[in-house]
Amino acid sequence: MNEIVWPAIDSKHLIVDSKQMMILEKEMFSDGMPQEALMEKAGIQISRWLLKRKPLLKHGITVLIGPGHNGGDGAVIARELCLKGFLVQVWCPFPIKKTLTNNLLNYLTSIGVTKLVEPPDANGKELWIDAIFGNNQTRKVDNKLIKLINQKFHNKYGKVISIDIPTGLCPDKGEPFLDNAVQADYTLAIGLNKIGLTQDSALPFIGELNHIDIGVPTNKLSKIEKKIFKVTYKDLKNIDLPSLPKNSDKYKRGRTLLIAGSEKYPGAAYLSLRGAISSGAGFISAVLPELVAESIWQVAPEIVLKGTMQTNHNGNASLFSALKNIDLSLYDSLAVGPGIGIDNDDWHKSKDYLIGFKGLLILDADALNRISESKLGSKFFLERKFQTWITPHIKGFSRLFPNIEGETNVGLALKAAKEFNISVLLKGANSIVADDKKAWQLFGTDSQTARAGLGDLLTGFIAGSSAIDSTLCKNITTDFFTKYVLLHSFAASKCKKGSNASAIGDELSKLMRNMKTRQIS
Repeated sequence: MNEIVWPAIDSKHLIVDSKQMMILEKEMFSDGMPQEALMEKAGIQISRWLLKRKPLLKHGITVLIGPGHNGGDGAVIARELCLKGFLVQVWCPFPIKKTLTNNLLNYLTSIGVTKLVEPPDANGKELWIDAIFGNNQTRKVDNKLIKLINQKFHNKYGKVISIDIPTGLCPDKGEPFLDNAVQADYTLAIGLNKIGLTQDSALPFIGELNHIDIGVPTNKLSKIEKKIFKVTYKDLKNIDLPSLPKNSDKYKRGRTLLIAGSEKYPGAAYLSLRGAISSGAGFISAVLPELVAESIWQVAPEIVLKGTMQTNHNGNASLFSALKNIDLSLYDSLAVGPGIGIDNDDWHKSKDYLIGFKGLLILDADALNRISESKLGSKFFLERKFQTWITPHIKGFSRLFPNIEGETNVGLALKAAKEFNISVLLKGANSIVADDKKAWQLFGTDSQTARAGLGDLLTGFIAGSSAIDSTLCKNITTDFFTKYVLLHSFAASKCKKGSNASAIGDELSKLMRNMKTRQIS
């Protein structure tokens, strides 16, 4: 497997679980970094972040200080803001257990910070900073405390900021330990992004997620074995897709074949073809249901029709009659699934053609549903010895891999990729792409991509883009897969003429041209 070059291996991109973060901190301490210094660095960096956002501070600040080192971070924040002239008060909902935190707390009173005896008023206008437990929390928290902070959040009289992890939220699963967790307007992840914060389940609690750099050494980060990367639209500027030679003809600009649509779902065929056209692939072929094949020349005359699919009595497409007459060795990539419907007998007859295809096989939607319902099931992937990418949603994933379990969607995708030697796009609000060793978690992407039909557009775009890059690279690694998914979402976010598939397809076409000239913005 090629060495990762995108995105960079740094604290802004790497995602870790709570155990990995604690190990990193212990290694830094054993190397000579004092605990006090790390706490000071975290608190001061957060204070600087806050001072750049002074409207948050204009009505004063209440810091909720926990019993451990997260509370110590909060005490440093309180000190720094007080010294800058802001009105600061603190409240300790639990007895202080760490000496460092207690010492910092004692100093606060000497410089004029008020230490509250009773809980603060949730109807006040001041900013609340949740510095109670952070990354070290492992169990449920008093629900009265969470209700108090969430009363503040819902009143909207002042913002709520959580330090590292909102109180009551599991840092590894991204779910409340009990019934609820603190709902924050901002969450400031210290050091590295914690895996719980990037899960779909965490979105109602974390608000805007920001990273606070405390200088974790790069040599420590490179040694992390299971690398999970957080990628955002900002990382598009560093995408390095290969450029085609100026003298390449259409057959050297990627050859892809799409098998999509049925009489029941004719639109899926057009959408996936629209995505392939958007990629700029040189030669796009298709196998379509007869209903779509009759009219495709009117909307996509550049498509080469290689065959038509018959339809069963339920309106679902039959692949076998077309596949047996096509030389699949002519294609760099093959995408199967959007809108073909379910036909188990047809899949049983067709699967050997797909198992034997030596190029990149992309399976989406009903192709995955057919595998789930077949006798072979997910063992299909073990029978196939060539590169395979799949694009399920979580429900489809569960049907496809009923025996795979994990605490997060990232864990699920990694396990499936390793066990079946495939690359997995697990779709969601924060979609994940994974192979057997690495995962990329998309974060902060546009919600407009979570709509019916845009997945079909994505499948076609992946098929065309991967066909192009296959002509220039011997091995299309999974980071290419991630880049295509991120580009698709970015195109939706930049689309100013509406969010339908055709408009987003047009935006993708512009985007791919700009990628080649490095004009992305």
